[in-house]
Amino acid sequence: MTLKDGWNGRFYEDFEVGDVYRHPLGRTVTESDNTWFTLLTMNTNQMHFNGEYAAKSEFGKPLVVSTLTVAIAVGQSVIDTTQNAFANLGWEDINLPHPVFAGDTLFSESIVLDKRESSSRPHAGIVTIRTRTLNQHGDEVCTFRRTFYVYRRGAEPLNDLFPEAKKPLTLDTEDERG
Repeated sequence: MTLKDGWNGRFYEDFEVGDVYRHPLGRTVTESDNTWFTLLTMNTNQMHFNGEYAAKSEFGKPLVVSTLTVAIAVGQSVIDTTQNAFANLGWEDINLPHPVFAGDTLFSESIVLDKRESSSRPHAGIVTIRTRTLNQHGDEVCTFRRTFYVYRRGAEPLNDLFPEAKKPLTLDTEDERG
């Protein structure tokens, strides 16, 4: 058998200014997502969890809490941008130009704005991206700039993370549990 590495993410050397990454996973936001996130973050604004209250607003129904929208957008971008990052350095210019409701499906994409070598960490570089998130109708619901440290290819902290198996993985389909 041949061991094939899975997707290892991008390293500092892989980023080029102007590259656009369309993140592959869309995410439908549910009422439960909104309720749980609102509770977890102790957001007491009834616009997010009280249907009767929200029905009297200009939107007529509860809004998805904006920090959940940002969290989903960041999460969607990880596979392409920060799989090998070790620290976020900041978020700037967060904008939420269109409301998000339970049932909306969100898609995100990012463009590389800047990259530079780290003067204090030779095993890393600093990358800045702009991410935007669209709903299923193509409405832009979130944008932000994010700067992060990302490892260079071959950086020592990334070596030997996968544990050594006590026995090899085989093609045998027999149940070996006894």
